[in-house]
Amino acid sequence: MTQEIVDLGDPAFQADPHPAYASWRRTGPVRRARLPSGLPAWVITRYDDARRALADPRLSKRSYPMGSGLATGQGRAATGAPAVGGSRTAGAASAGDLAPGIGAAISQHMLAVDPPDHTRLRRLVSAAFTARRIEALRPRIEQIATELLDAIDGETEADLIDAFAFPLPIQVICELLGVPVEDRDDFRDWSNAVVAGSQAGPRLAPAIEAMVRYIHALIAERRAEPGDDLLSGLIQVRDARDRLTEQELSSMVFLLLVAGHETTVNLIGNGVYLLLRDRAGWERLRADRALLPGAIEEFLRYEGPVETATFRIATEDVEIGGVTIPAGDPVVVVLLSANRDADHFPHADELRLDRPPAHHLAFGHGIHYCLGAPLARLEAQIAFTALLDRHPDLRLGVPVHQLRWRPGLVVRGLERLPVVL
Repeated sequence: MTQEIVDLGDPAFQADPHPAYASWRRTGPVRRARLPSGLPAWVITRYDDARRALADPRLSKRSYPMGSGLATGQGRAATGAPAVGGSRTAGAASAGDLAPGIGAAISQHMLAVDPPDHTRLRRLVSAAFTARRIEALRPRIEQIATELLDAIDGETEADLIDAFAFPLPIQVICELLGVPVEDRDDFRDWSNAVVAGSQAGPRLAPAIEAMVRYIHALIAERRAEPGDDLLSGLIQVRDARDRLTEQELSSMVFLLLVAGHETTVNLIGNGVYLLLRDRAGWERLRADRALLPGAIEEFLRYEGPVETATFRIATEDVEIGGVTIPAGDPVVVVLLSANRDADHFPHADELRLDRPPAHHLAFGHGIHYCLGAPLARLEAQIAFTALLDRHPDLRLGVPVHQLRWRPGLVVRGLERLPVVL
């Protein structure tokens, strides 16, 4: 029996993909689908298949030349957020849509390449994401969280995404990179278009081009006047021994700016939504803060901030889940589905704040495992602690059915989260 080729760009599907994924895990866990860009791809939906696919070197990140329409990065960045790369950003913007040189300026980062280039690029950035360096950021992240909540002190209602979940991680990554935080609203507009991919429509190419122009200017400024920040360090590495090309440098900054905040924005937003939709979870966490670390892992598993893992291409025929994926075909691993596989997670469709550790795939697996996972977890812990302390009676400001999920296949996050403070 021939399986229907499902359109993953269908708004009804994107509003609630979980029923479809549950059905696919039972009836055809490796199947053909159509991406929002119109490209056909194989989607992998079961946990064991997903884990194997994420670690299989035959599923390459860089198997098509620029301009082919298939060179892309779609999903979990090695730094902790959705990623972009290749001439189709999230499978949407073809090389012909972008000004000359723009595609190359965003496609040479560590998410869009295989070893040995990936190994070299990841090593250059990894020093900034050690557990010790991340923990050292705690006081500053706590200060930022406090200042953001101070800014809405006395208000009765707020959009928690706009007032808190977005500005917290974007300010952290801007300070880490040495980017003026006053430009964060521009980054938000650009990032929203990037992760929406083809569903951003005509906004996509101008957003990418504007962001690349900004990055080039920022690199020139930091090269003239280095600072004590990650960007200055990356520039010095590139200029010292040419270990980073100019395209690799701009691509890395592009990746870090997008990846450095998107996951945490949606982790905070999704987590608060899950806790407040019936308030039972909020009250339980409010009464027992020891549950918080495990609750964050459950948010990541149950309604993770990134829907699909990194877009890959089969370099040869690859058998996964009893299905042979032909060489040259694109493959998308659905983290959101794998993390609700009942064969791996008992009662997978239930949110359990005290669920024992079960190795979810929200941060990926294999060589592209999320480099920024410790930072995302720390930001989330600080954010939820601050909210529980300052607004213990927090509740949703609109009925659940009025909430809307962001378009696109890459991220899983709410457009707005109105709350009563």
